[in-house]
Amino acid sequence: MTESVAPSDARILRPPVGLALASLFRADALVLLRSRVSAVLSILLPVVIVVVTSFGKANRLGGGAQVVGLALTLGLVTSCLLGYSLNLAHDREVGVLQRLRVSPAPTWTVMVSRLVVQVASNMIGSIIVIIVGAIVHGLTLGAGQYLLMLGIAVLGAAVFLSLGQALVALVRTTSAINAIGRILFIVLVLIGLLGGTGILGDVVKSISGWTPVGALMNLFTDAAAGTGWADQDTYAMIACVGYIAVFSFLGIRWFRWDSH
Repeated sequence: MTESVAPSDARILRPPVGLALASLFRADALVLLRSRVSAVLSILLPVVIVVVTSFGKANRLGGGAQVVGLALTLGLVTSCLLGYSLNLAHDREVGVLQRLRVSPAPTWTVMVSRLVVQVASNMIGSIIVIIVGAIVHGLTLGAGQYLLMLGIAVLGAAVFLSLGQALVALVRTTSAINAIGRILFIVLVLIGLLGGTGILGDVVKSISGWTPVGALMNLFTDAAAGTGWADQDTYAMIACVGYIAVFSFLGIRWFRWDSH
C-alpha cells in the first residue's frame, strides 16, 4: 500500500530557501556571463560613450559629470529595460519559467534571483563606467561621491527593472515586447535627455526632470559634480520611488508564467 504525503510533509520536502537561492544565483549568473549582448548593453556601451566624448570637440557636449551621468543612465535603461525584459520574455515563451515554477524551489526565489543578478551586473558596470569617466574627464571624486553614485545606480536599476517587469506582465509575446521596448527607449531618451535642453519646447523641458531618464540624469550629474543636494534631486528621488511603486505593482499583479 502506498502512503500519501500530507501537506505538512510536502513542505518538508522543499529544499532550504538559502540552498534554492544559491543554486538559482549560480545558474542565472552563468547565463548572464555567457550573454554577450548583456555585457555590451551594461558595460561596453556606457564606456564607449564616456571615452568618445573625451576627444576633441566632442568634449564640448557637456561637462564630465554630465557625460558620466548620461553614460550611466543609458547603460541602465538598455540593460534593464531592453536586456532584462527580453530575456525574461524569451524564457517564458520557451517554457523555462513554467518548468522553474513547478520545481521544489519557492516561486518567489526564481524572480528574486534574476533581479539580484541583474542588479549586481549593473553595479559592476556602473563601477567601471565611473572609474573610466573620472579618469578620462579629469573628475576628482571622493569616497562619498562614489557611494552616492552607486546608490543612485541601484535606484535606477530598480526603476527600469520594474518597468521591464511591467512590460513583460502586460505584453505576452517576445516580438511585441521587443518592439514596444525599443519605442519606450526612444521616447524616454528623447524626453529625458533632449527635452531637458529645451529643444522640444518649454512644456517638455518642464516635465523632462520628472521622467525616469531625466530624473536619473539629474541625480547622477549632481552627485558627480559634487554640487550638494538640491530641490531638483528631491523631486527626482520622489519620481523614481513613484515609478518603482507603480511599475512593480503592475509587474507583480499581472505577471504570467506562461505566454498563453
